[in-house]
Amino acid sequence: MSVTQIILLTGLVFFLLTCIAIADIARKDFGSIQLKAVWGLLVAMVPFVGVLIYFLVGFRKGQKANAPMKTD
Repeated sequence: MSVTQIILLTGLVFFLLTCIAIADIARKDFGSIQLKAVWGLLVAMVPFVGVLIYFLVGFRKGQKANAPMKTD
């Protein structure tokens, strides 16, 4: 596999991960529209790193929009 193919494959993987992250952000309720916007902008505007940060930190923060909110 050539270097060009590796770069293209890596770019495709991160593009797909970005699309999945943006779709997930759109479906979830983060408690405020501002927090949702911050996650969306981070994923969309910071290539590679934004997606990784979202899947490591933000993925578990939001709740599905139709799920009941937890009360402690």
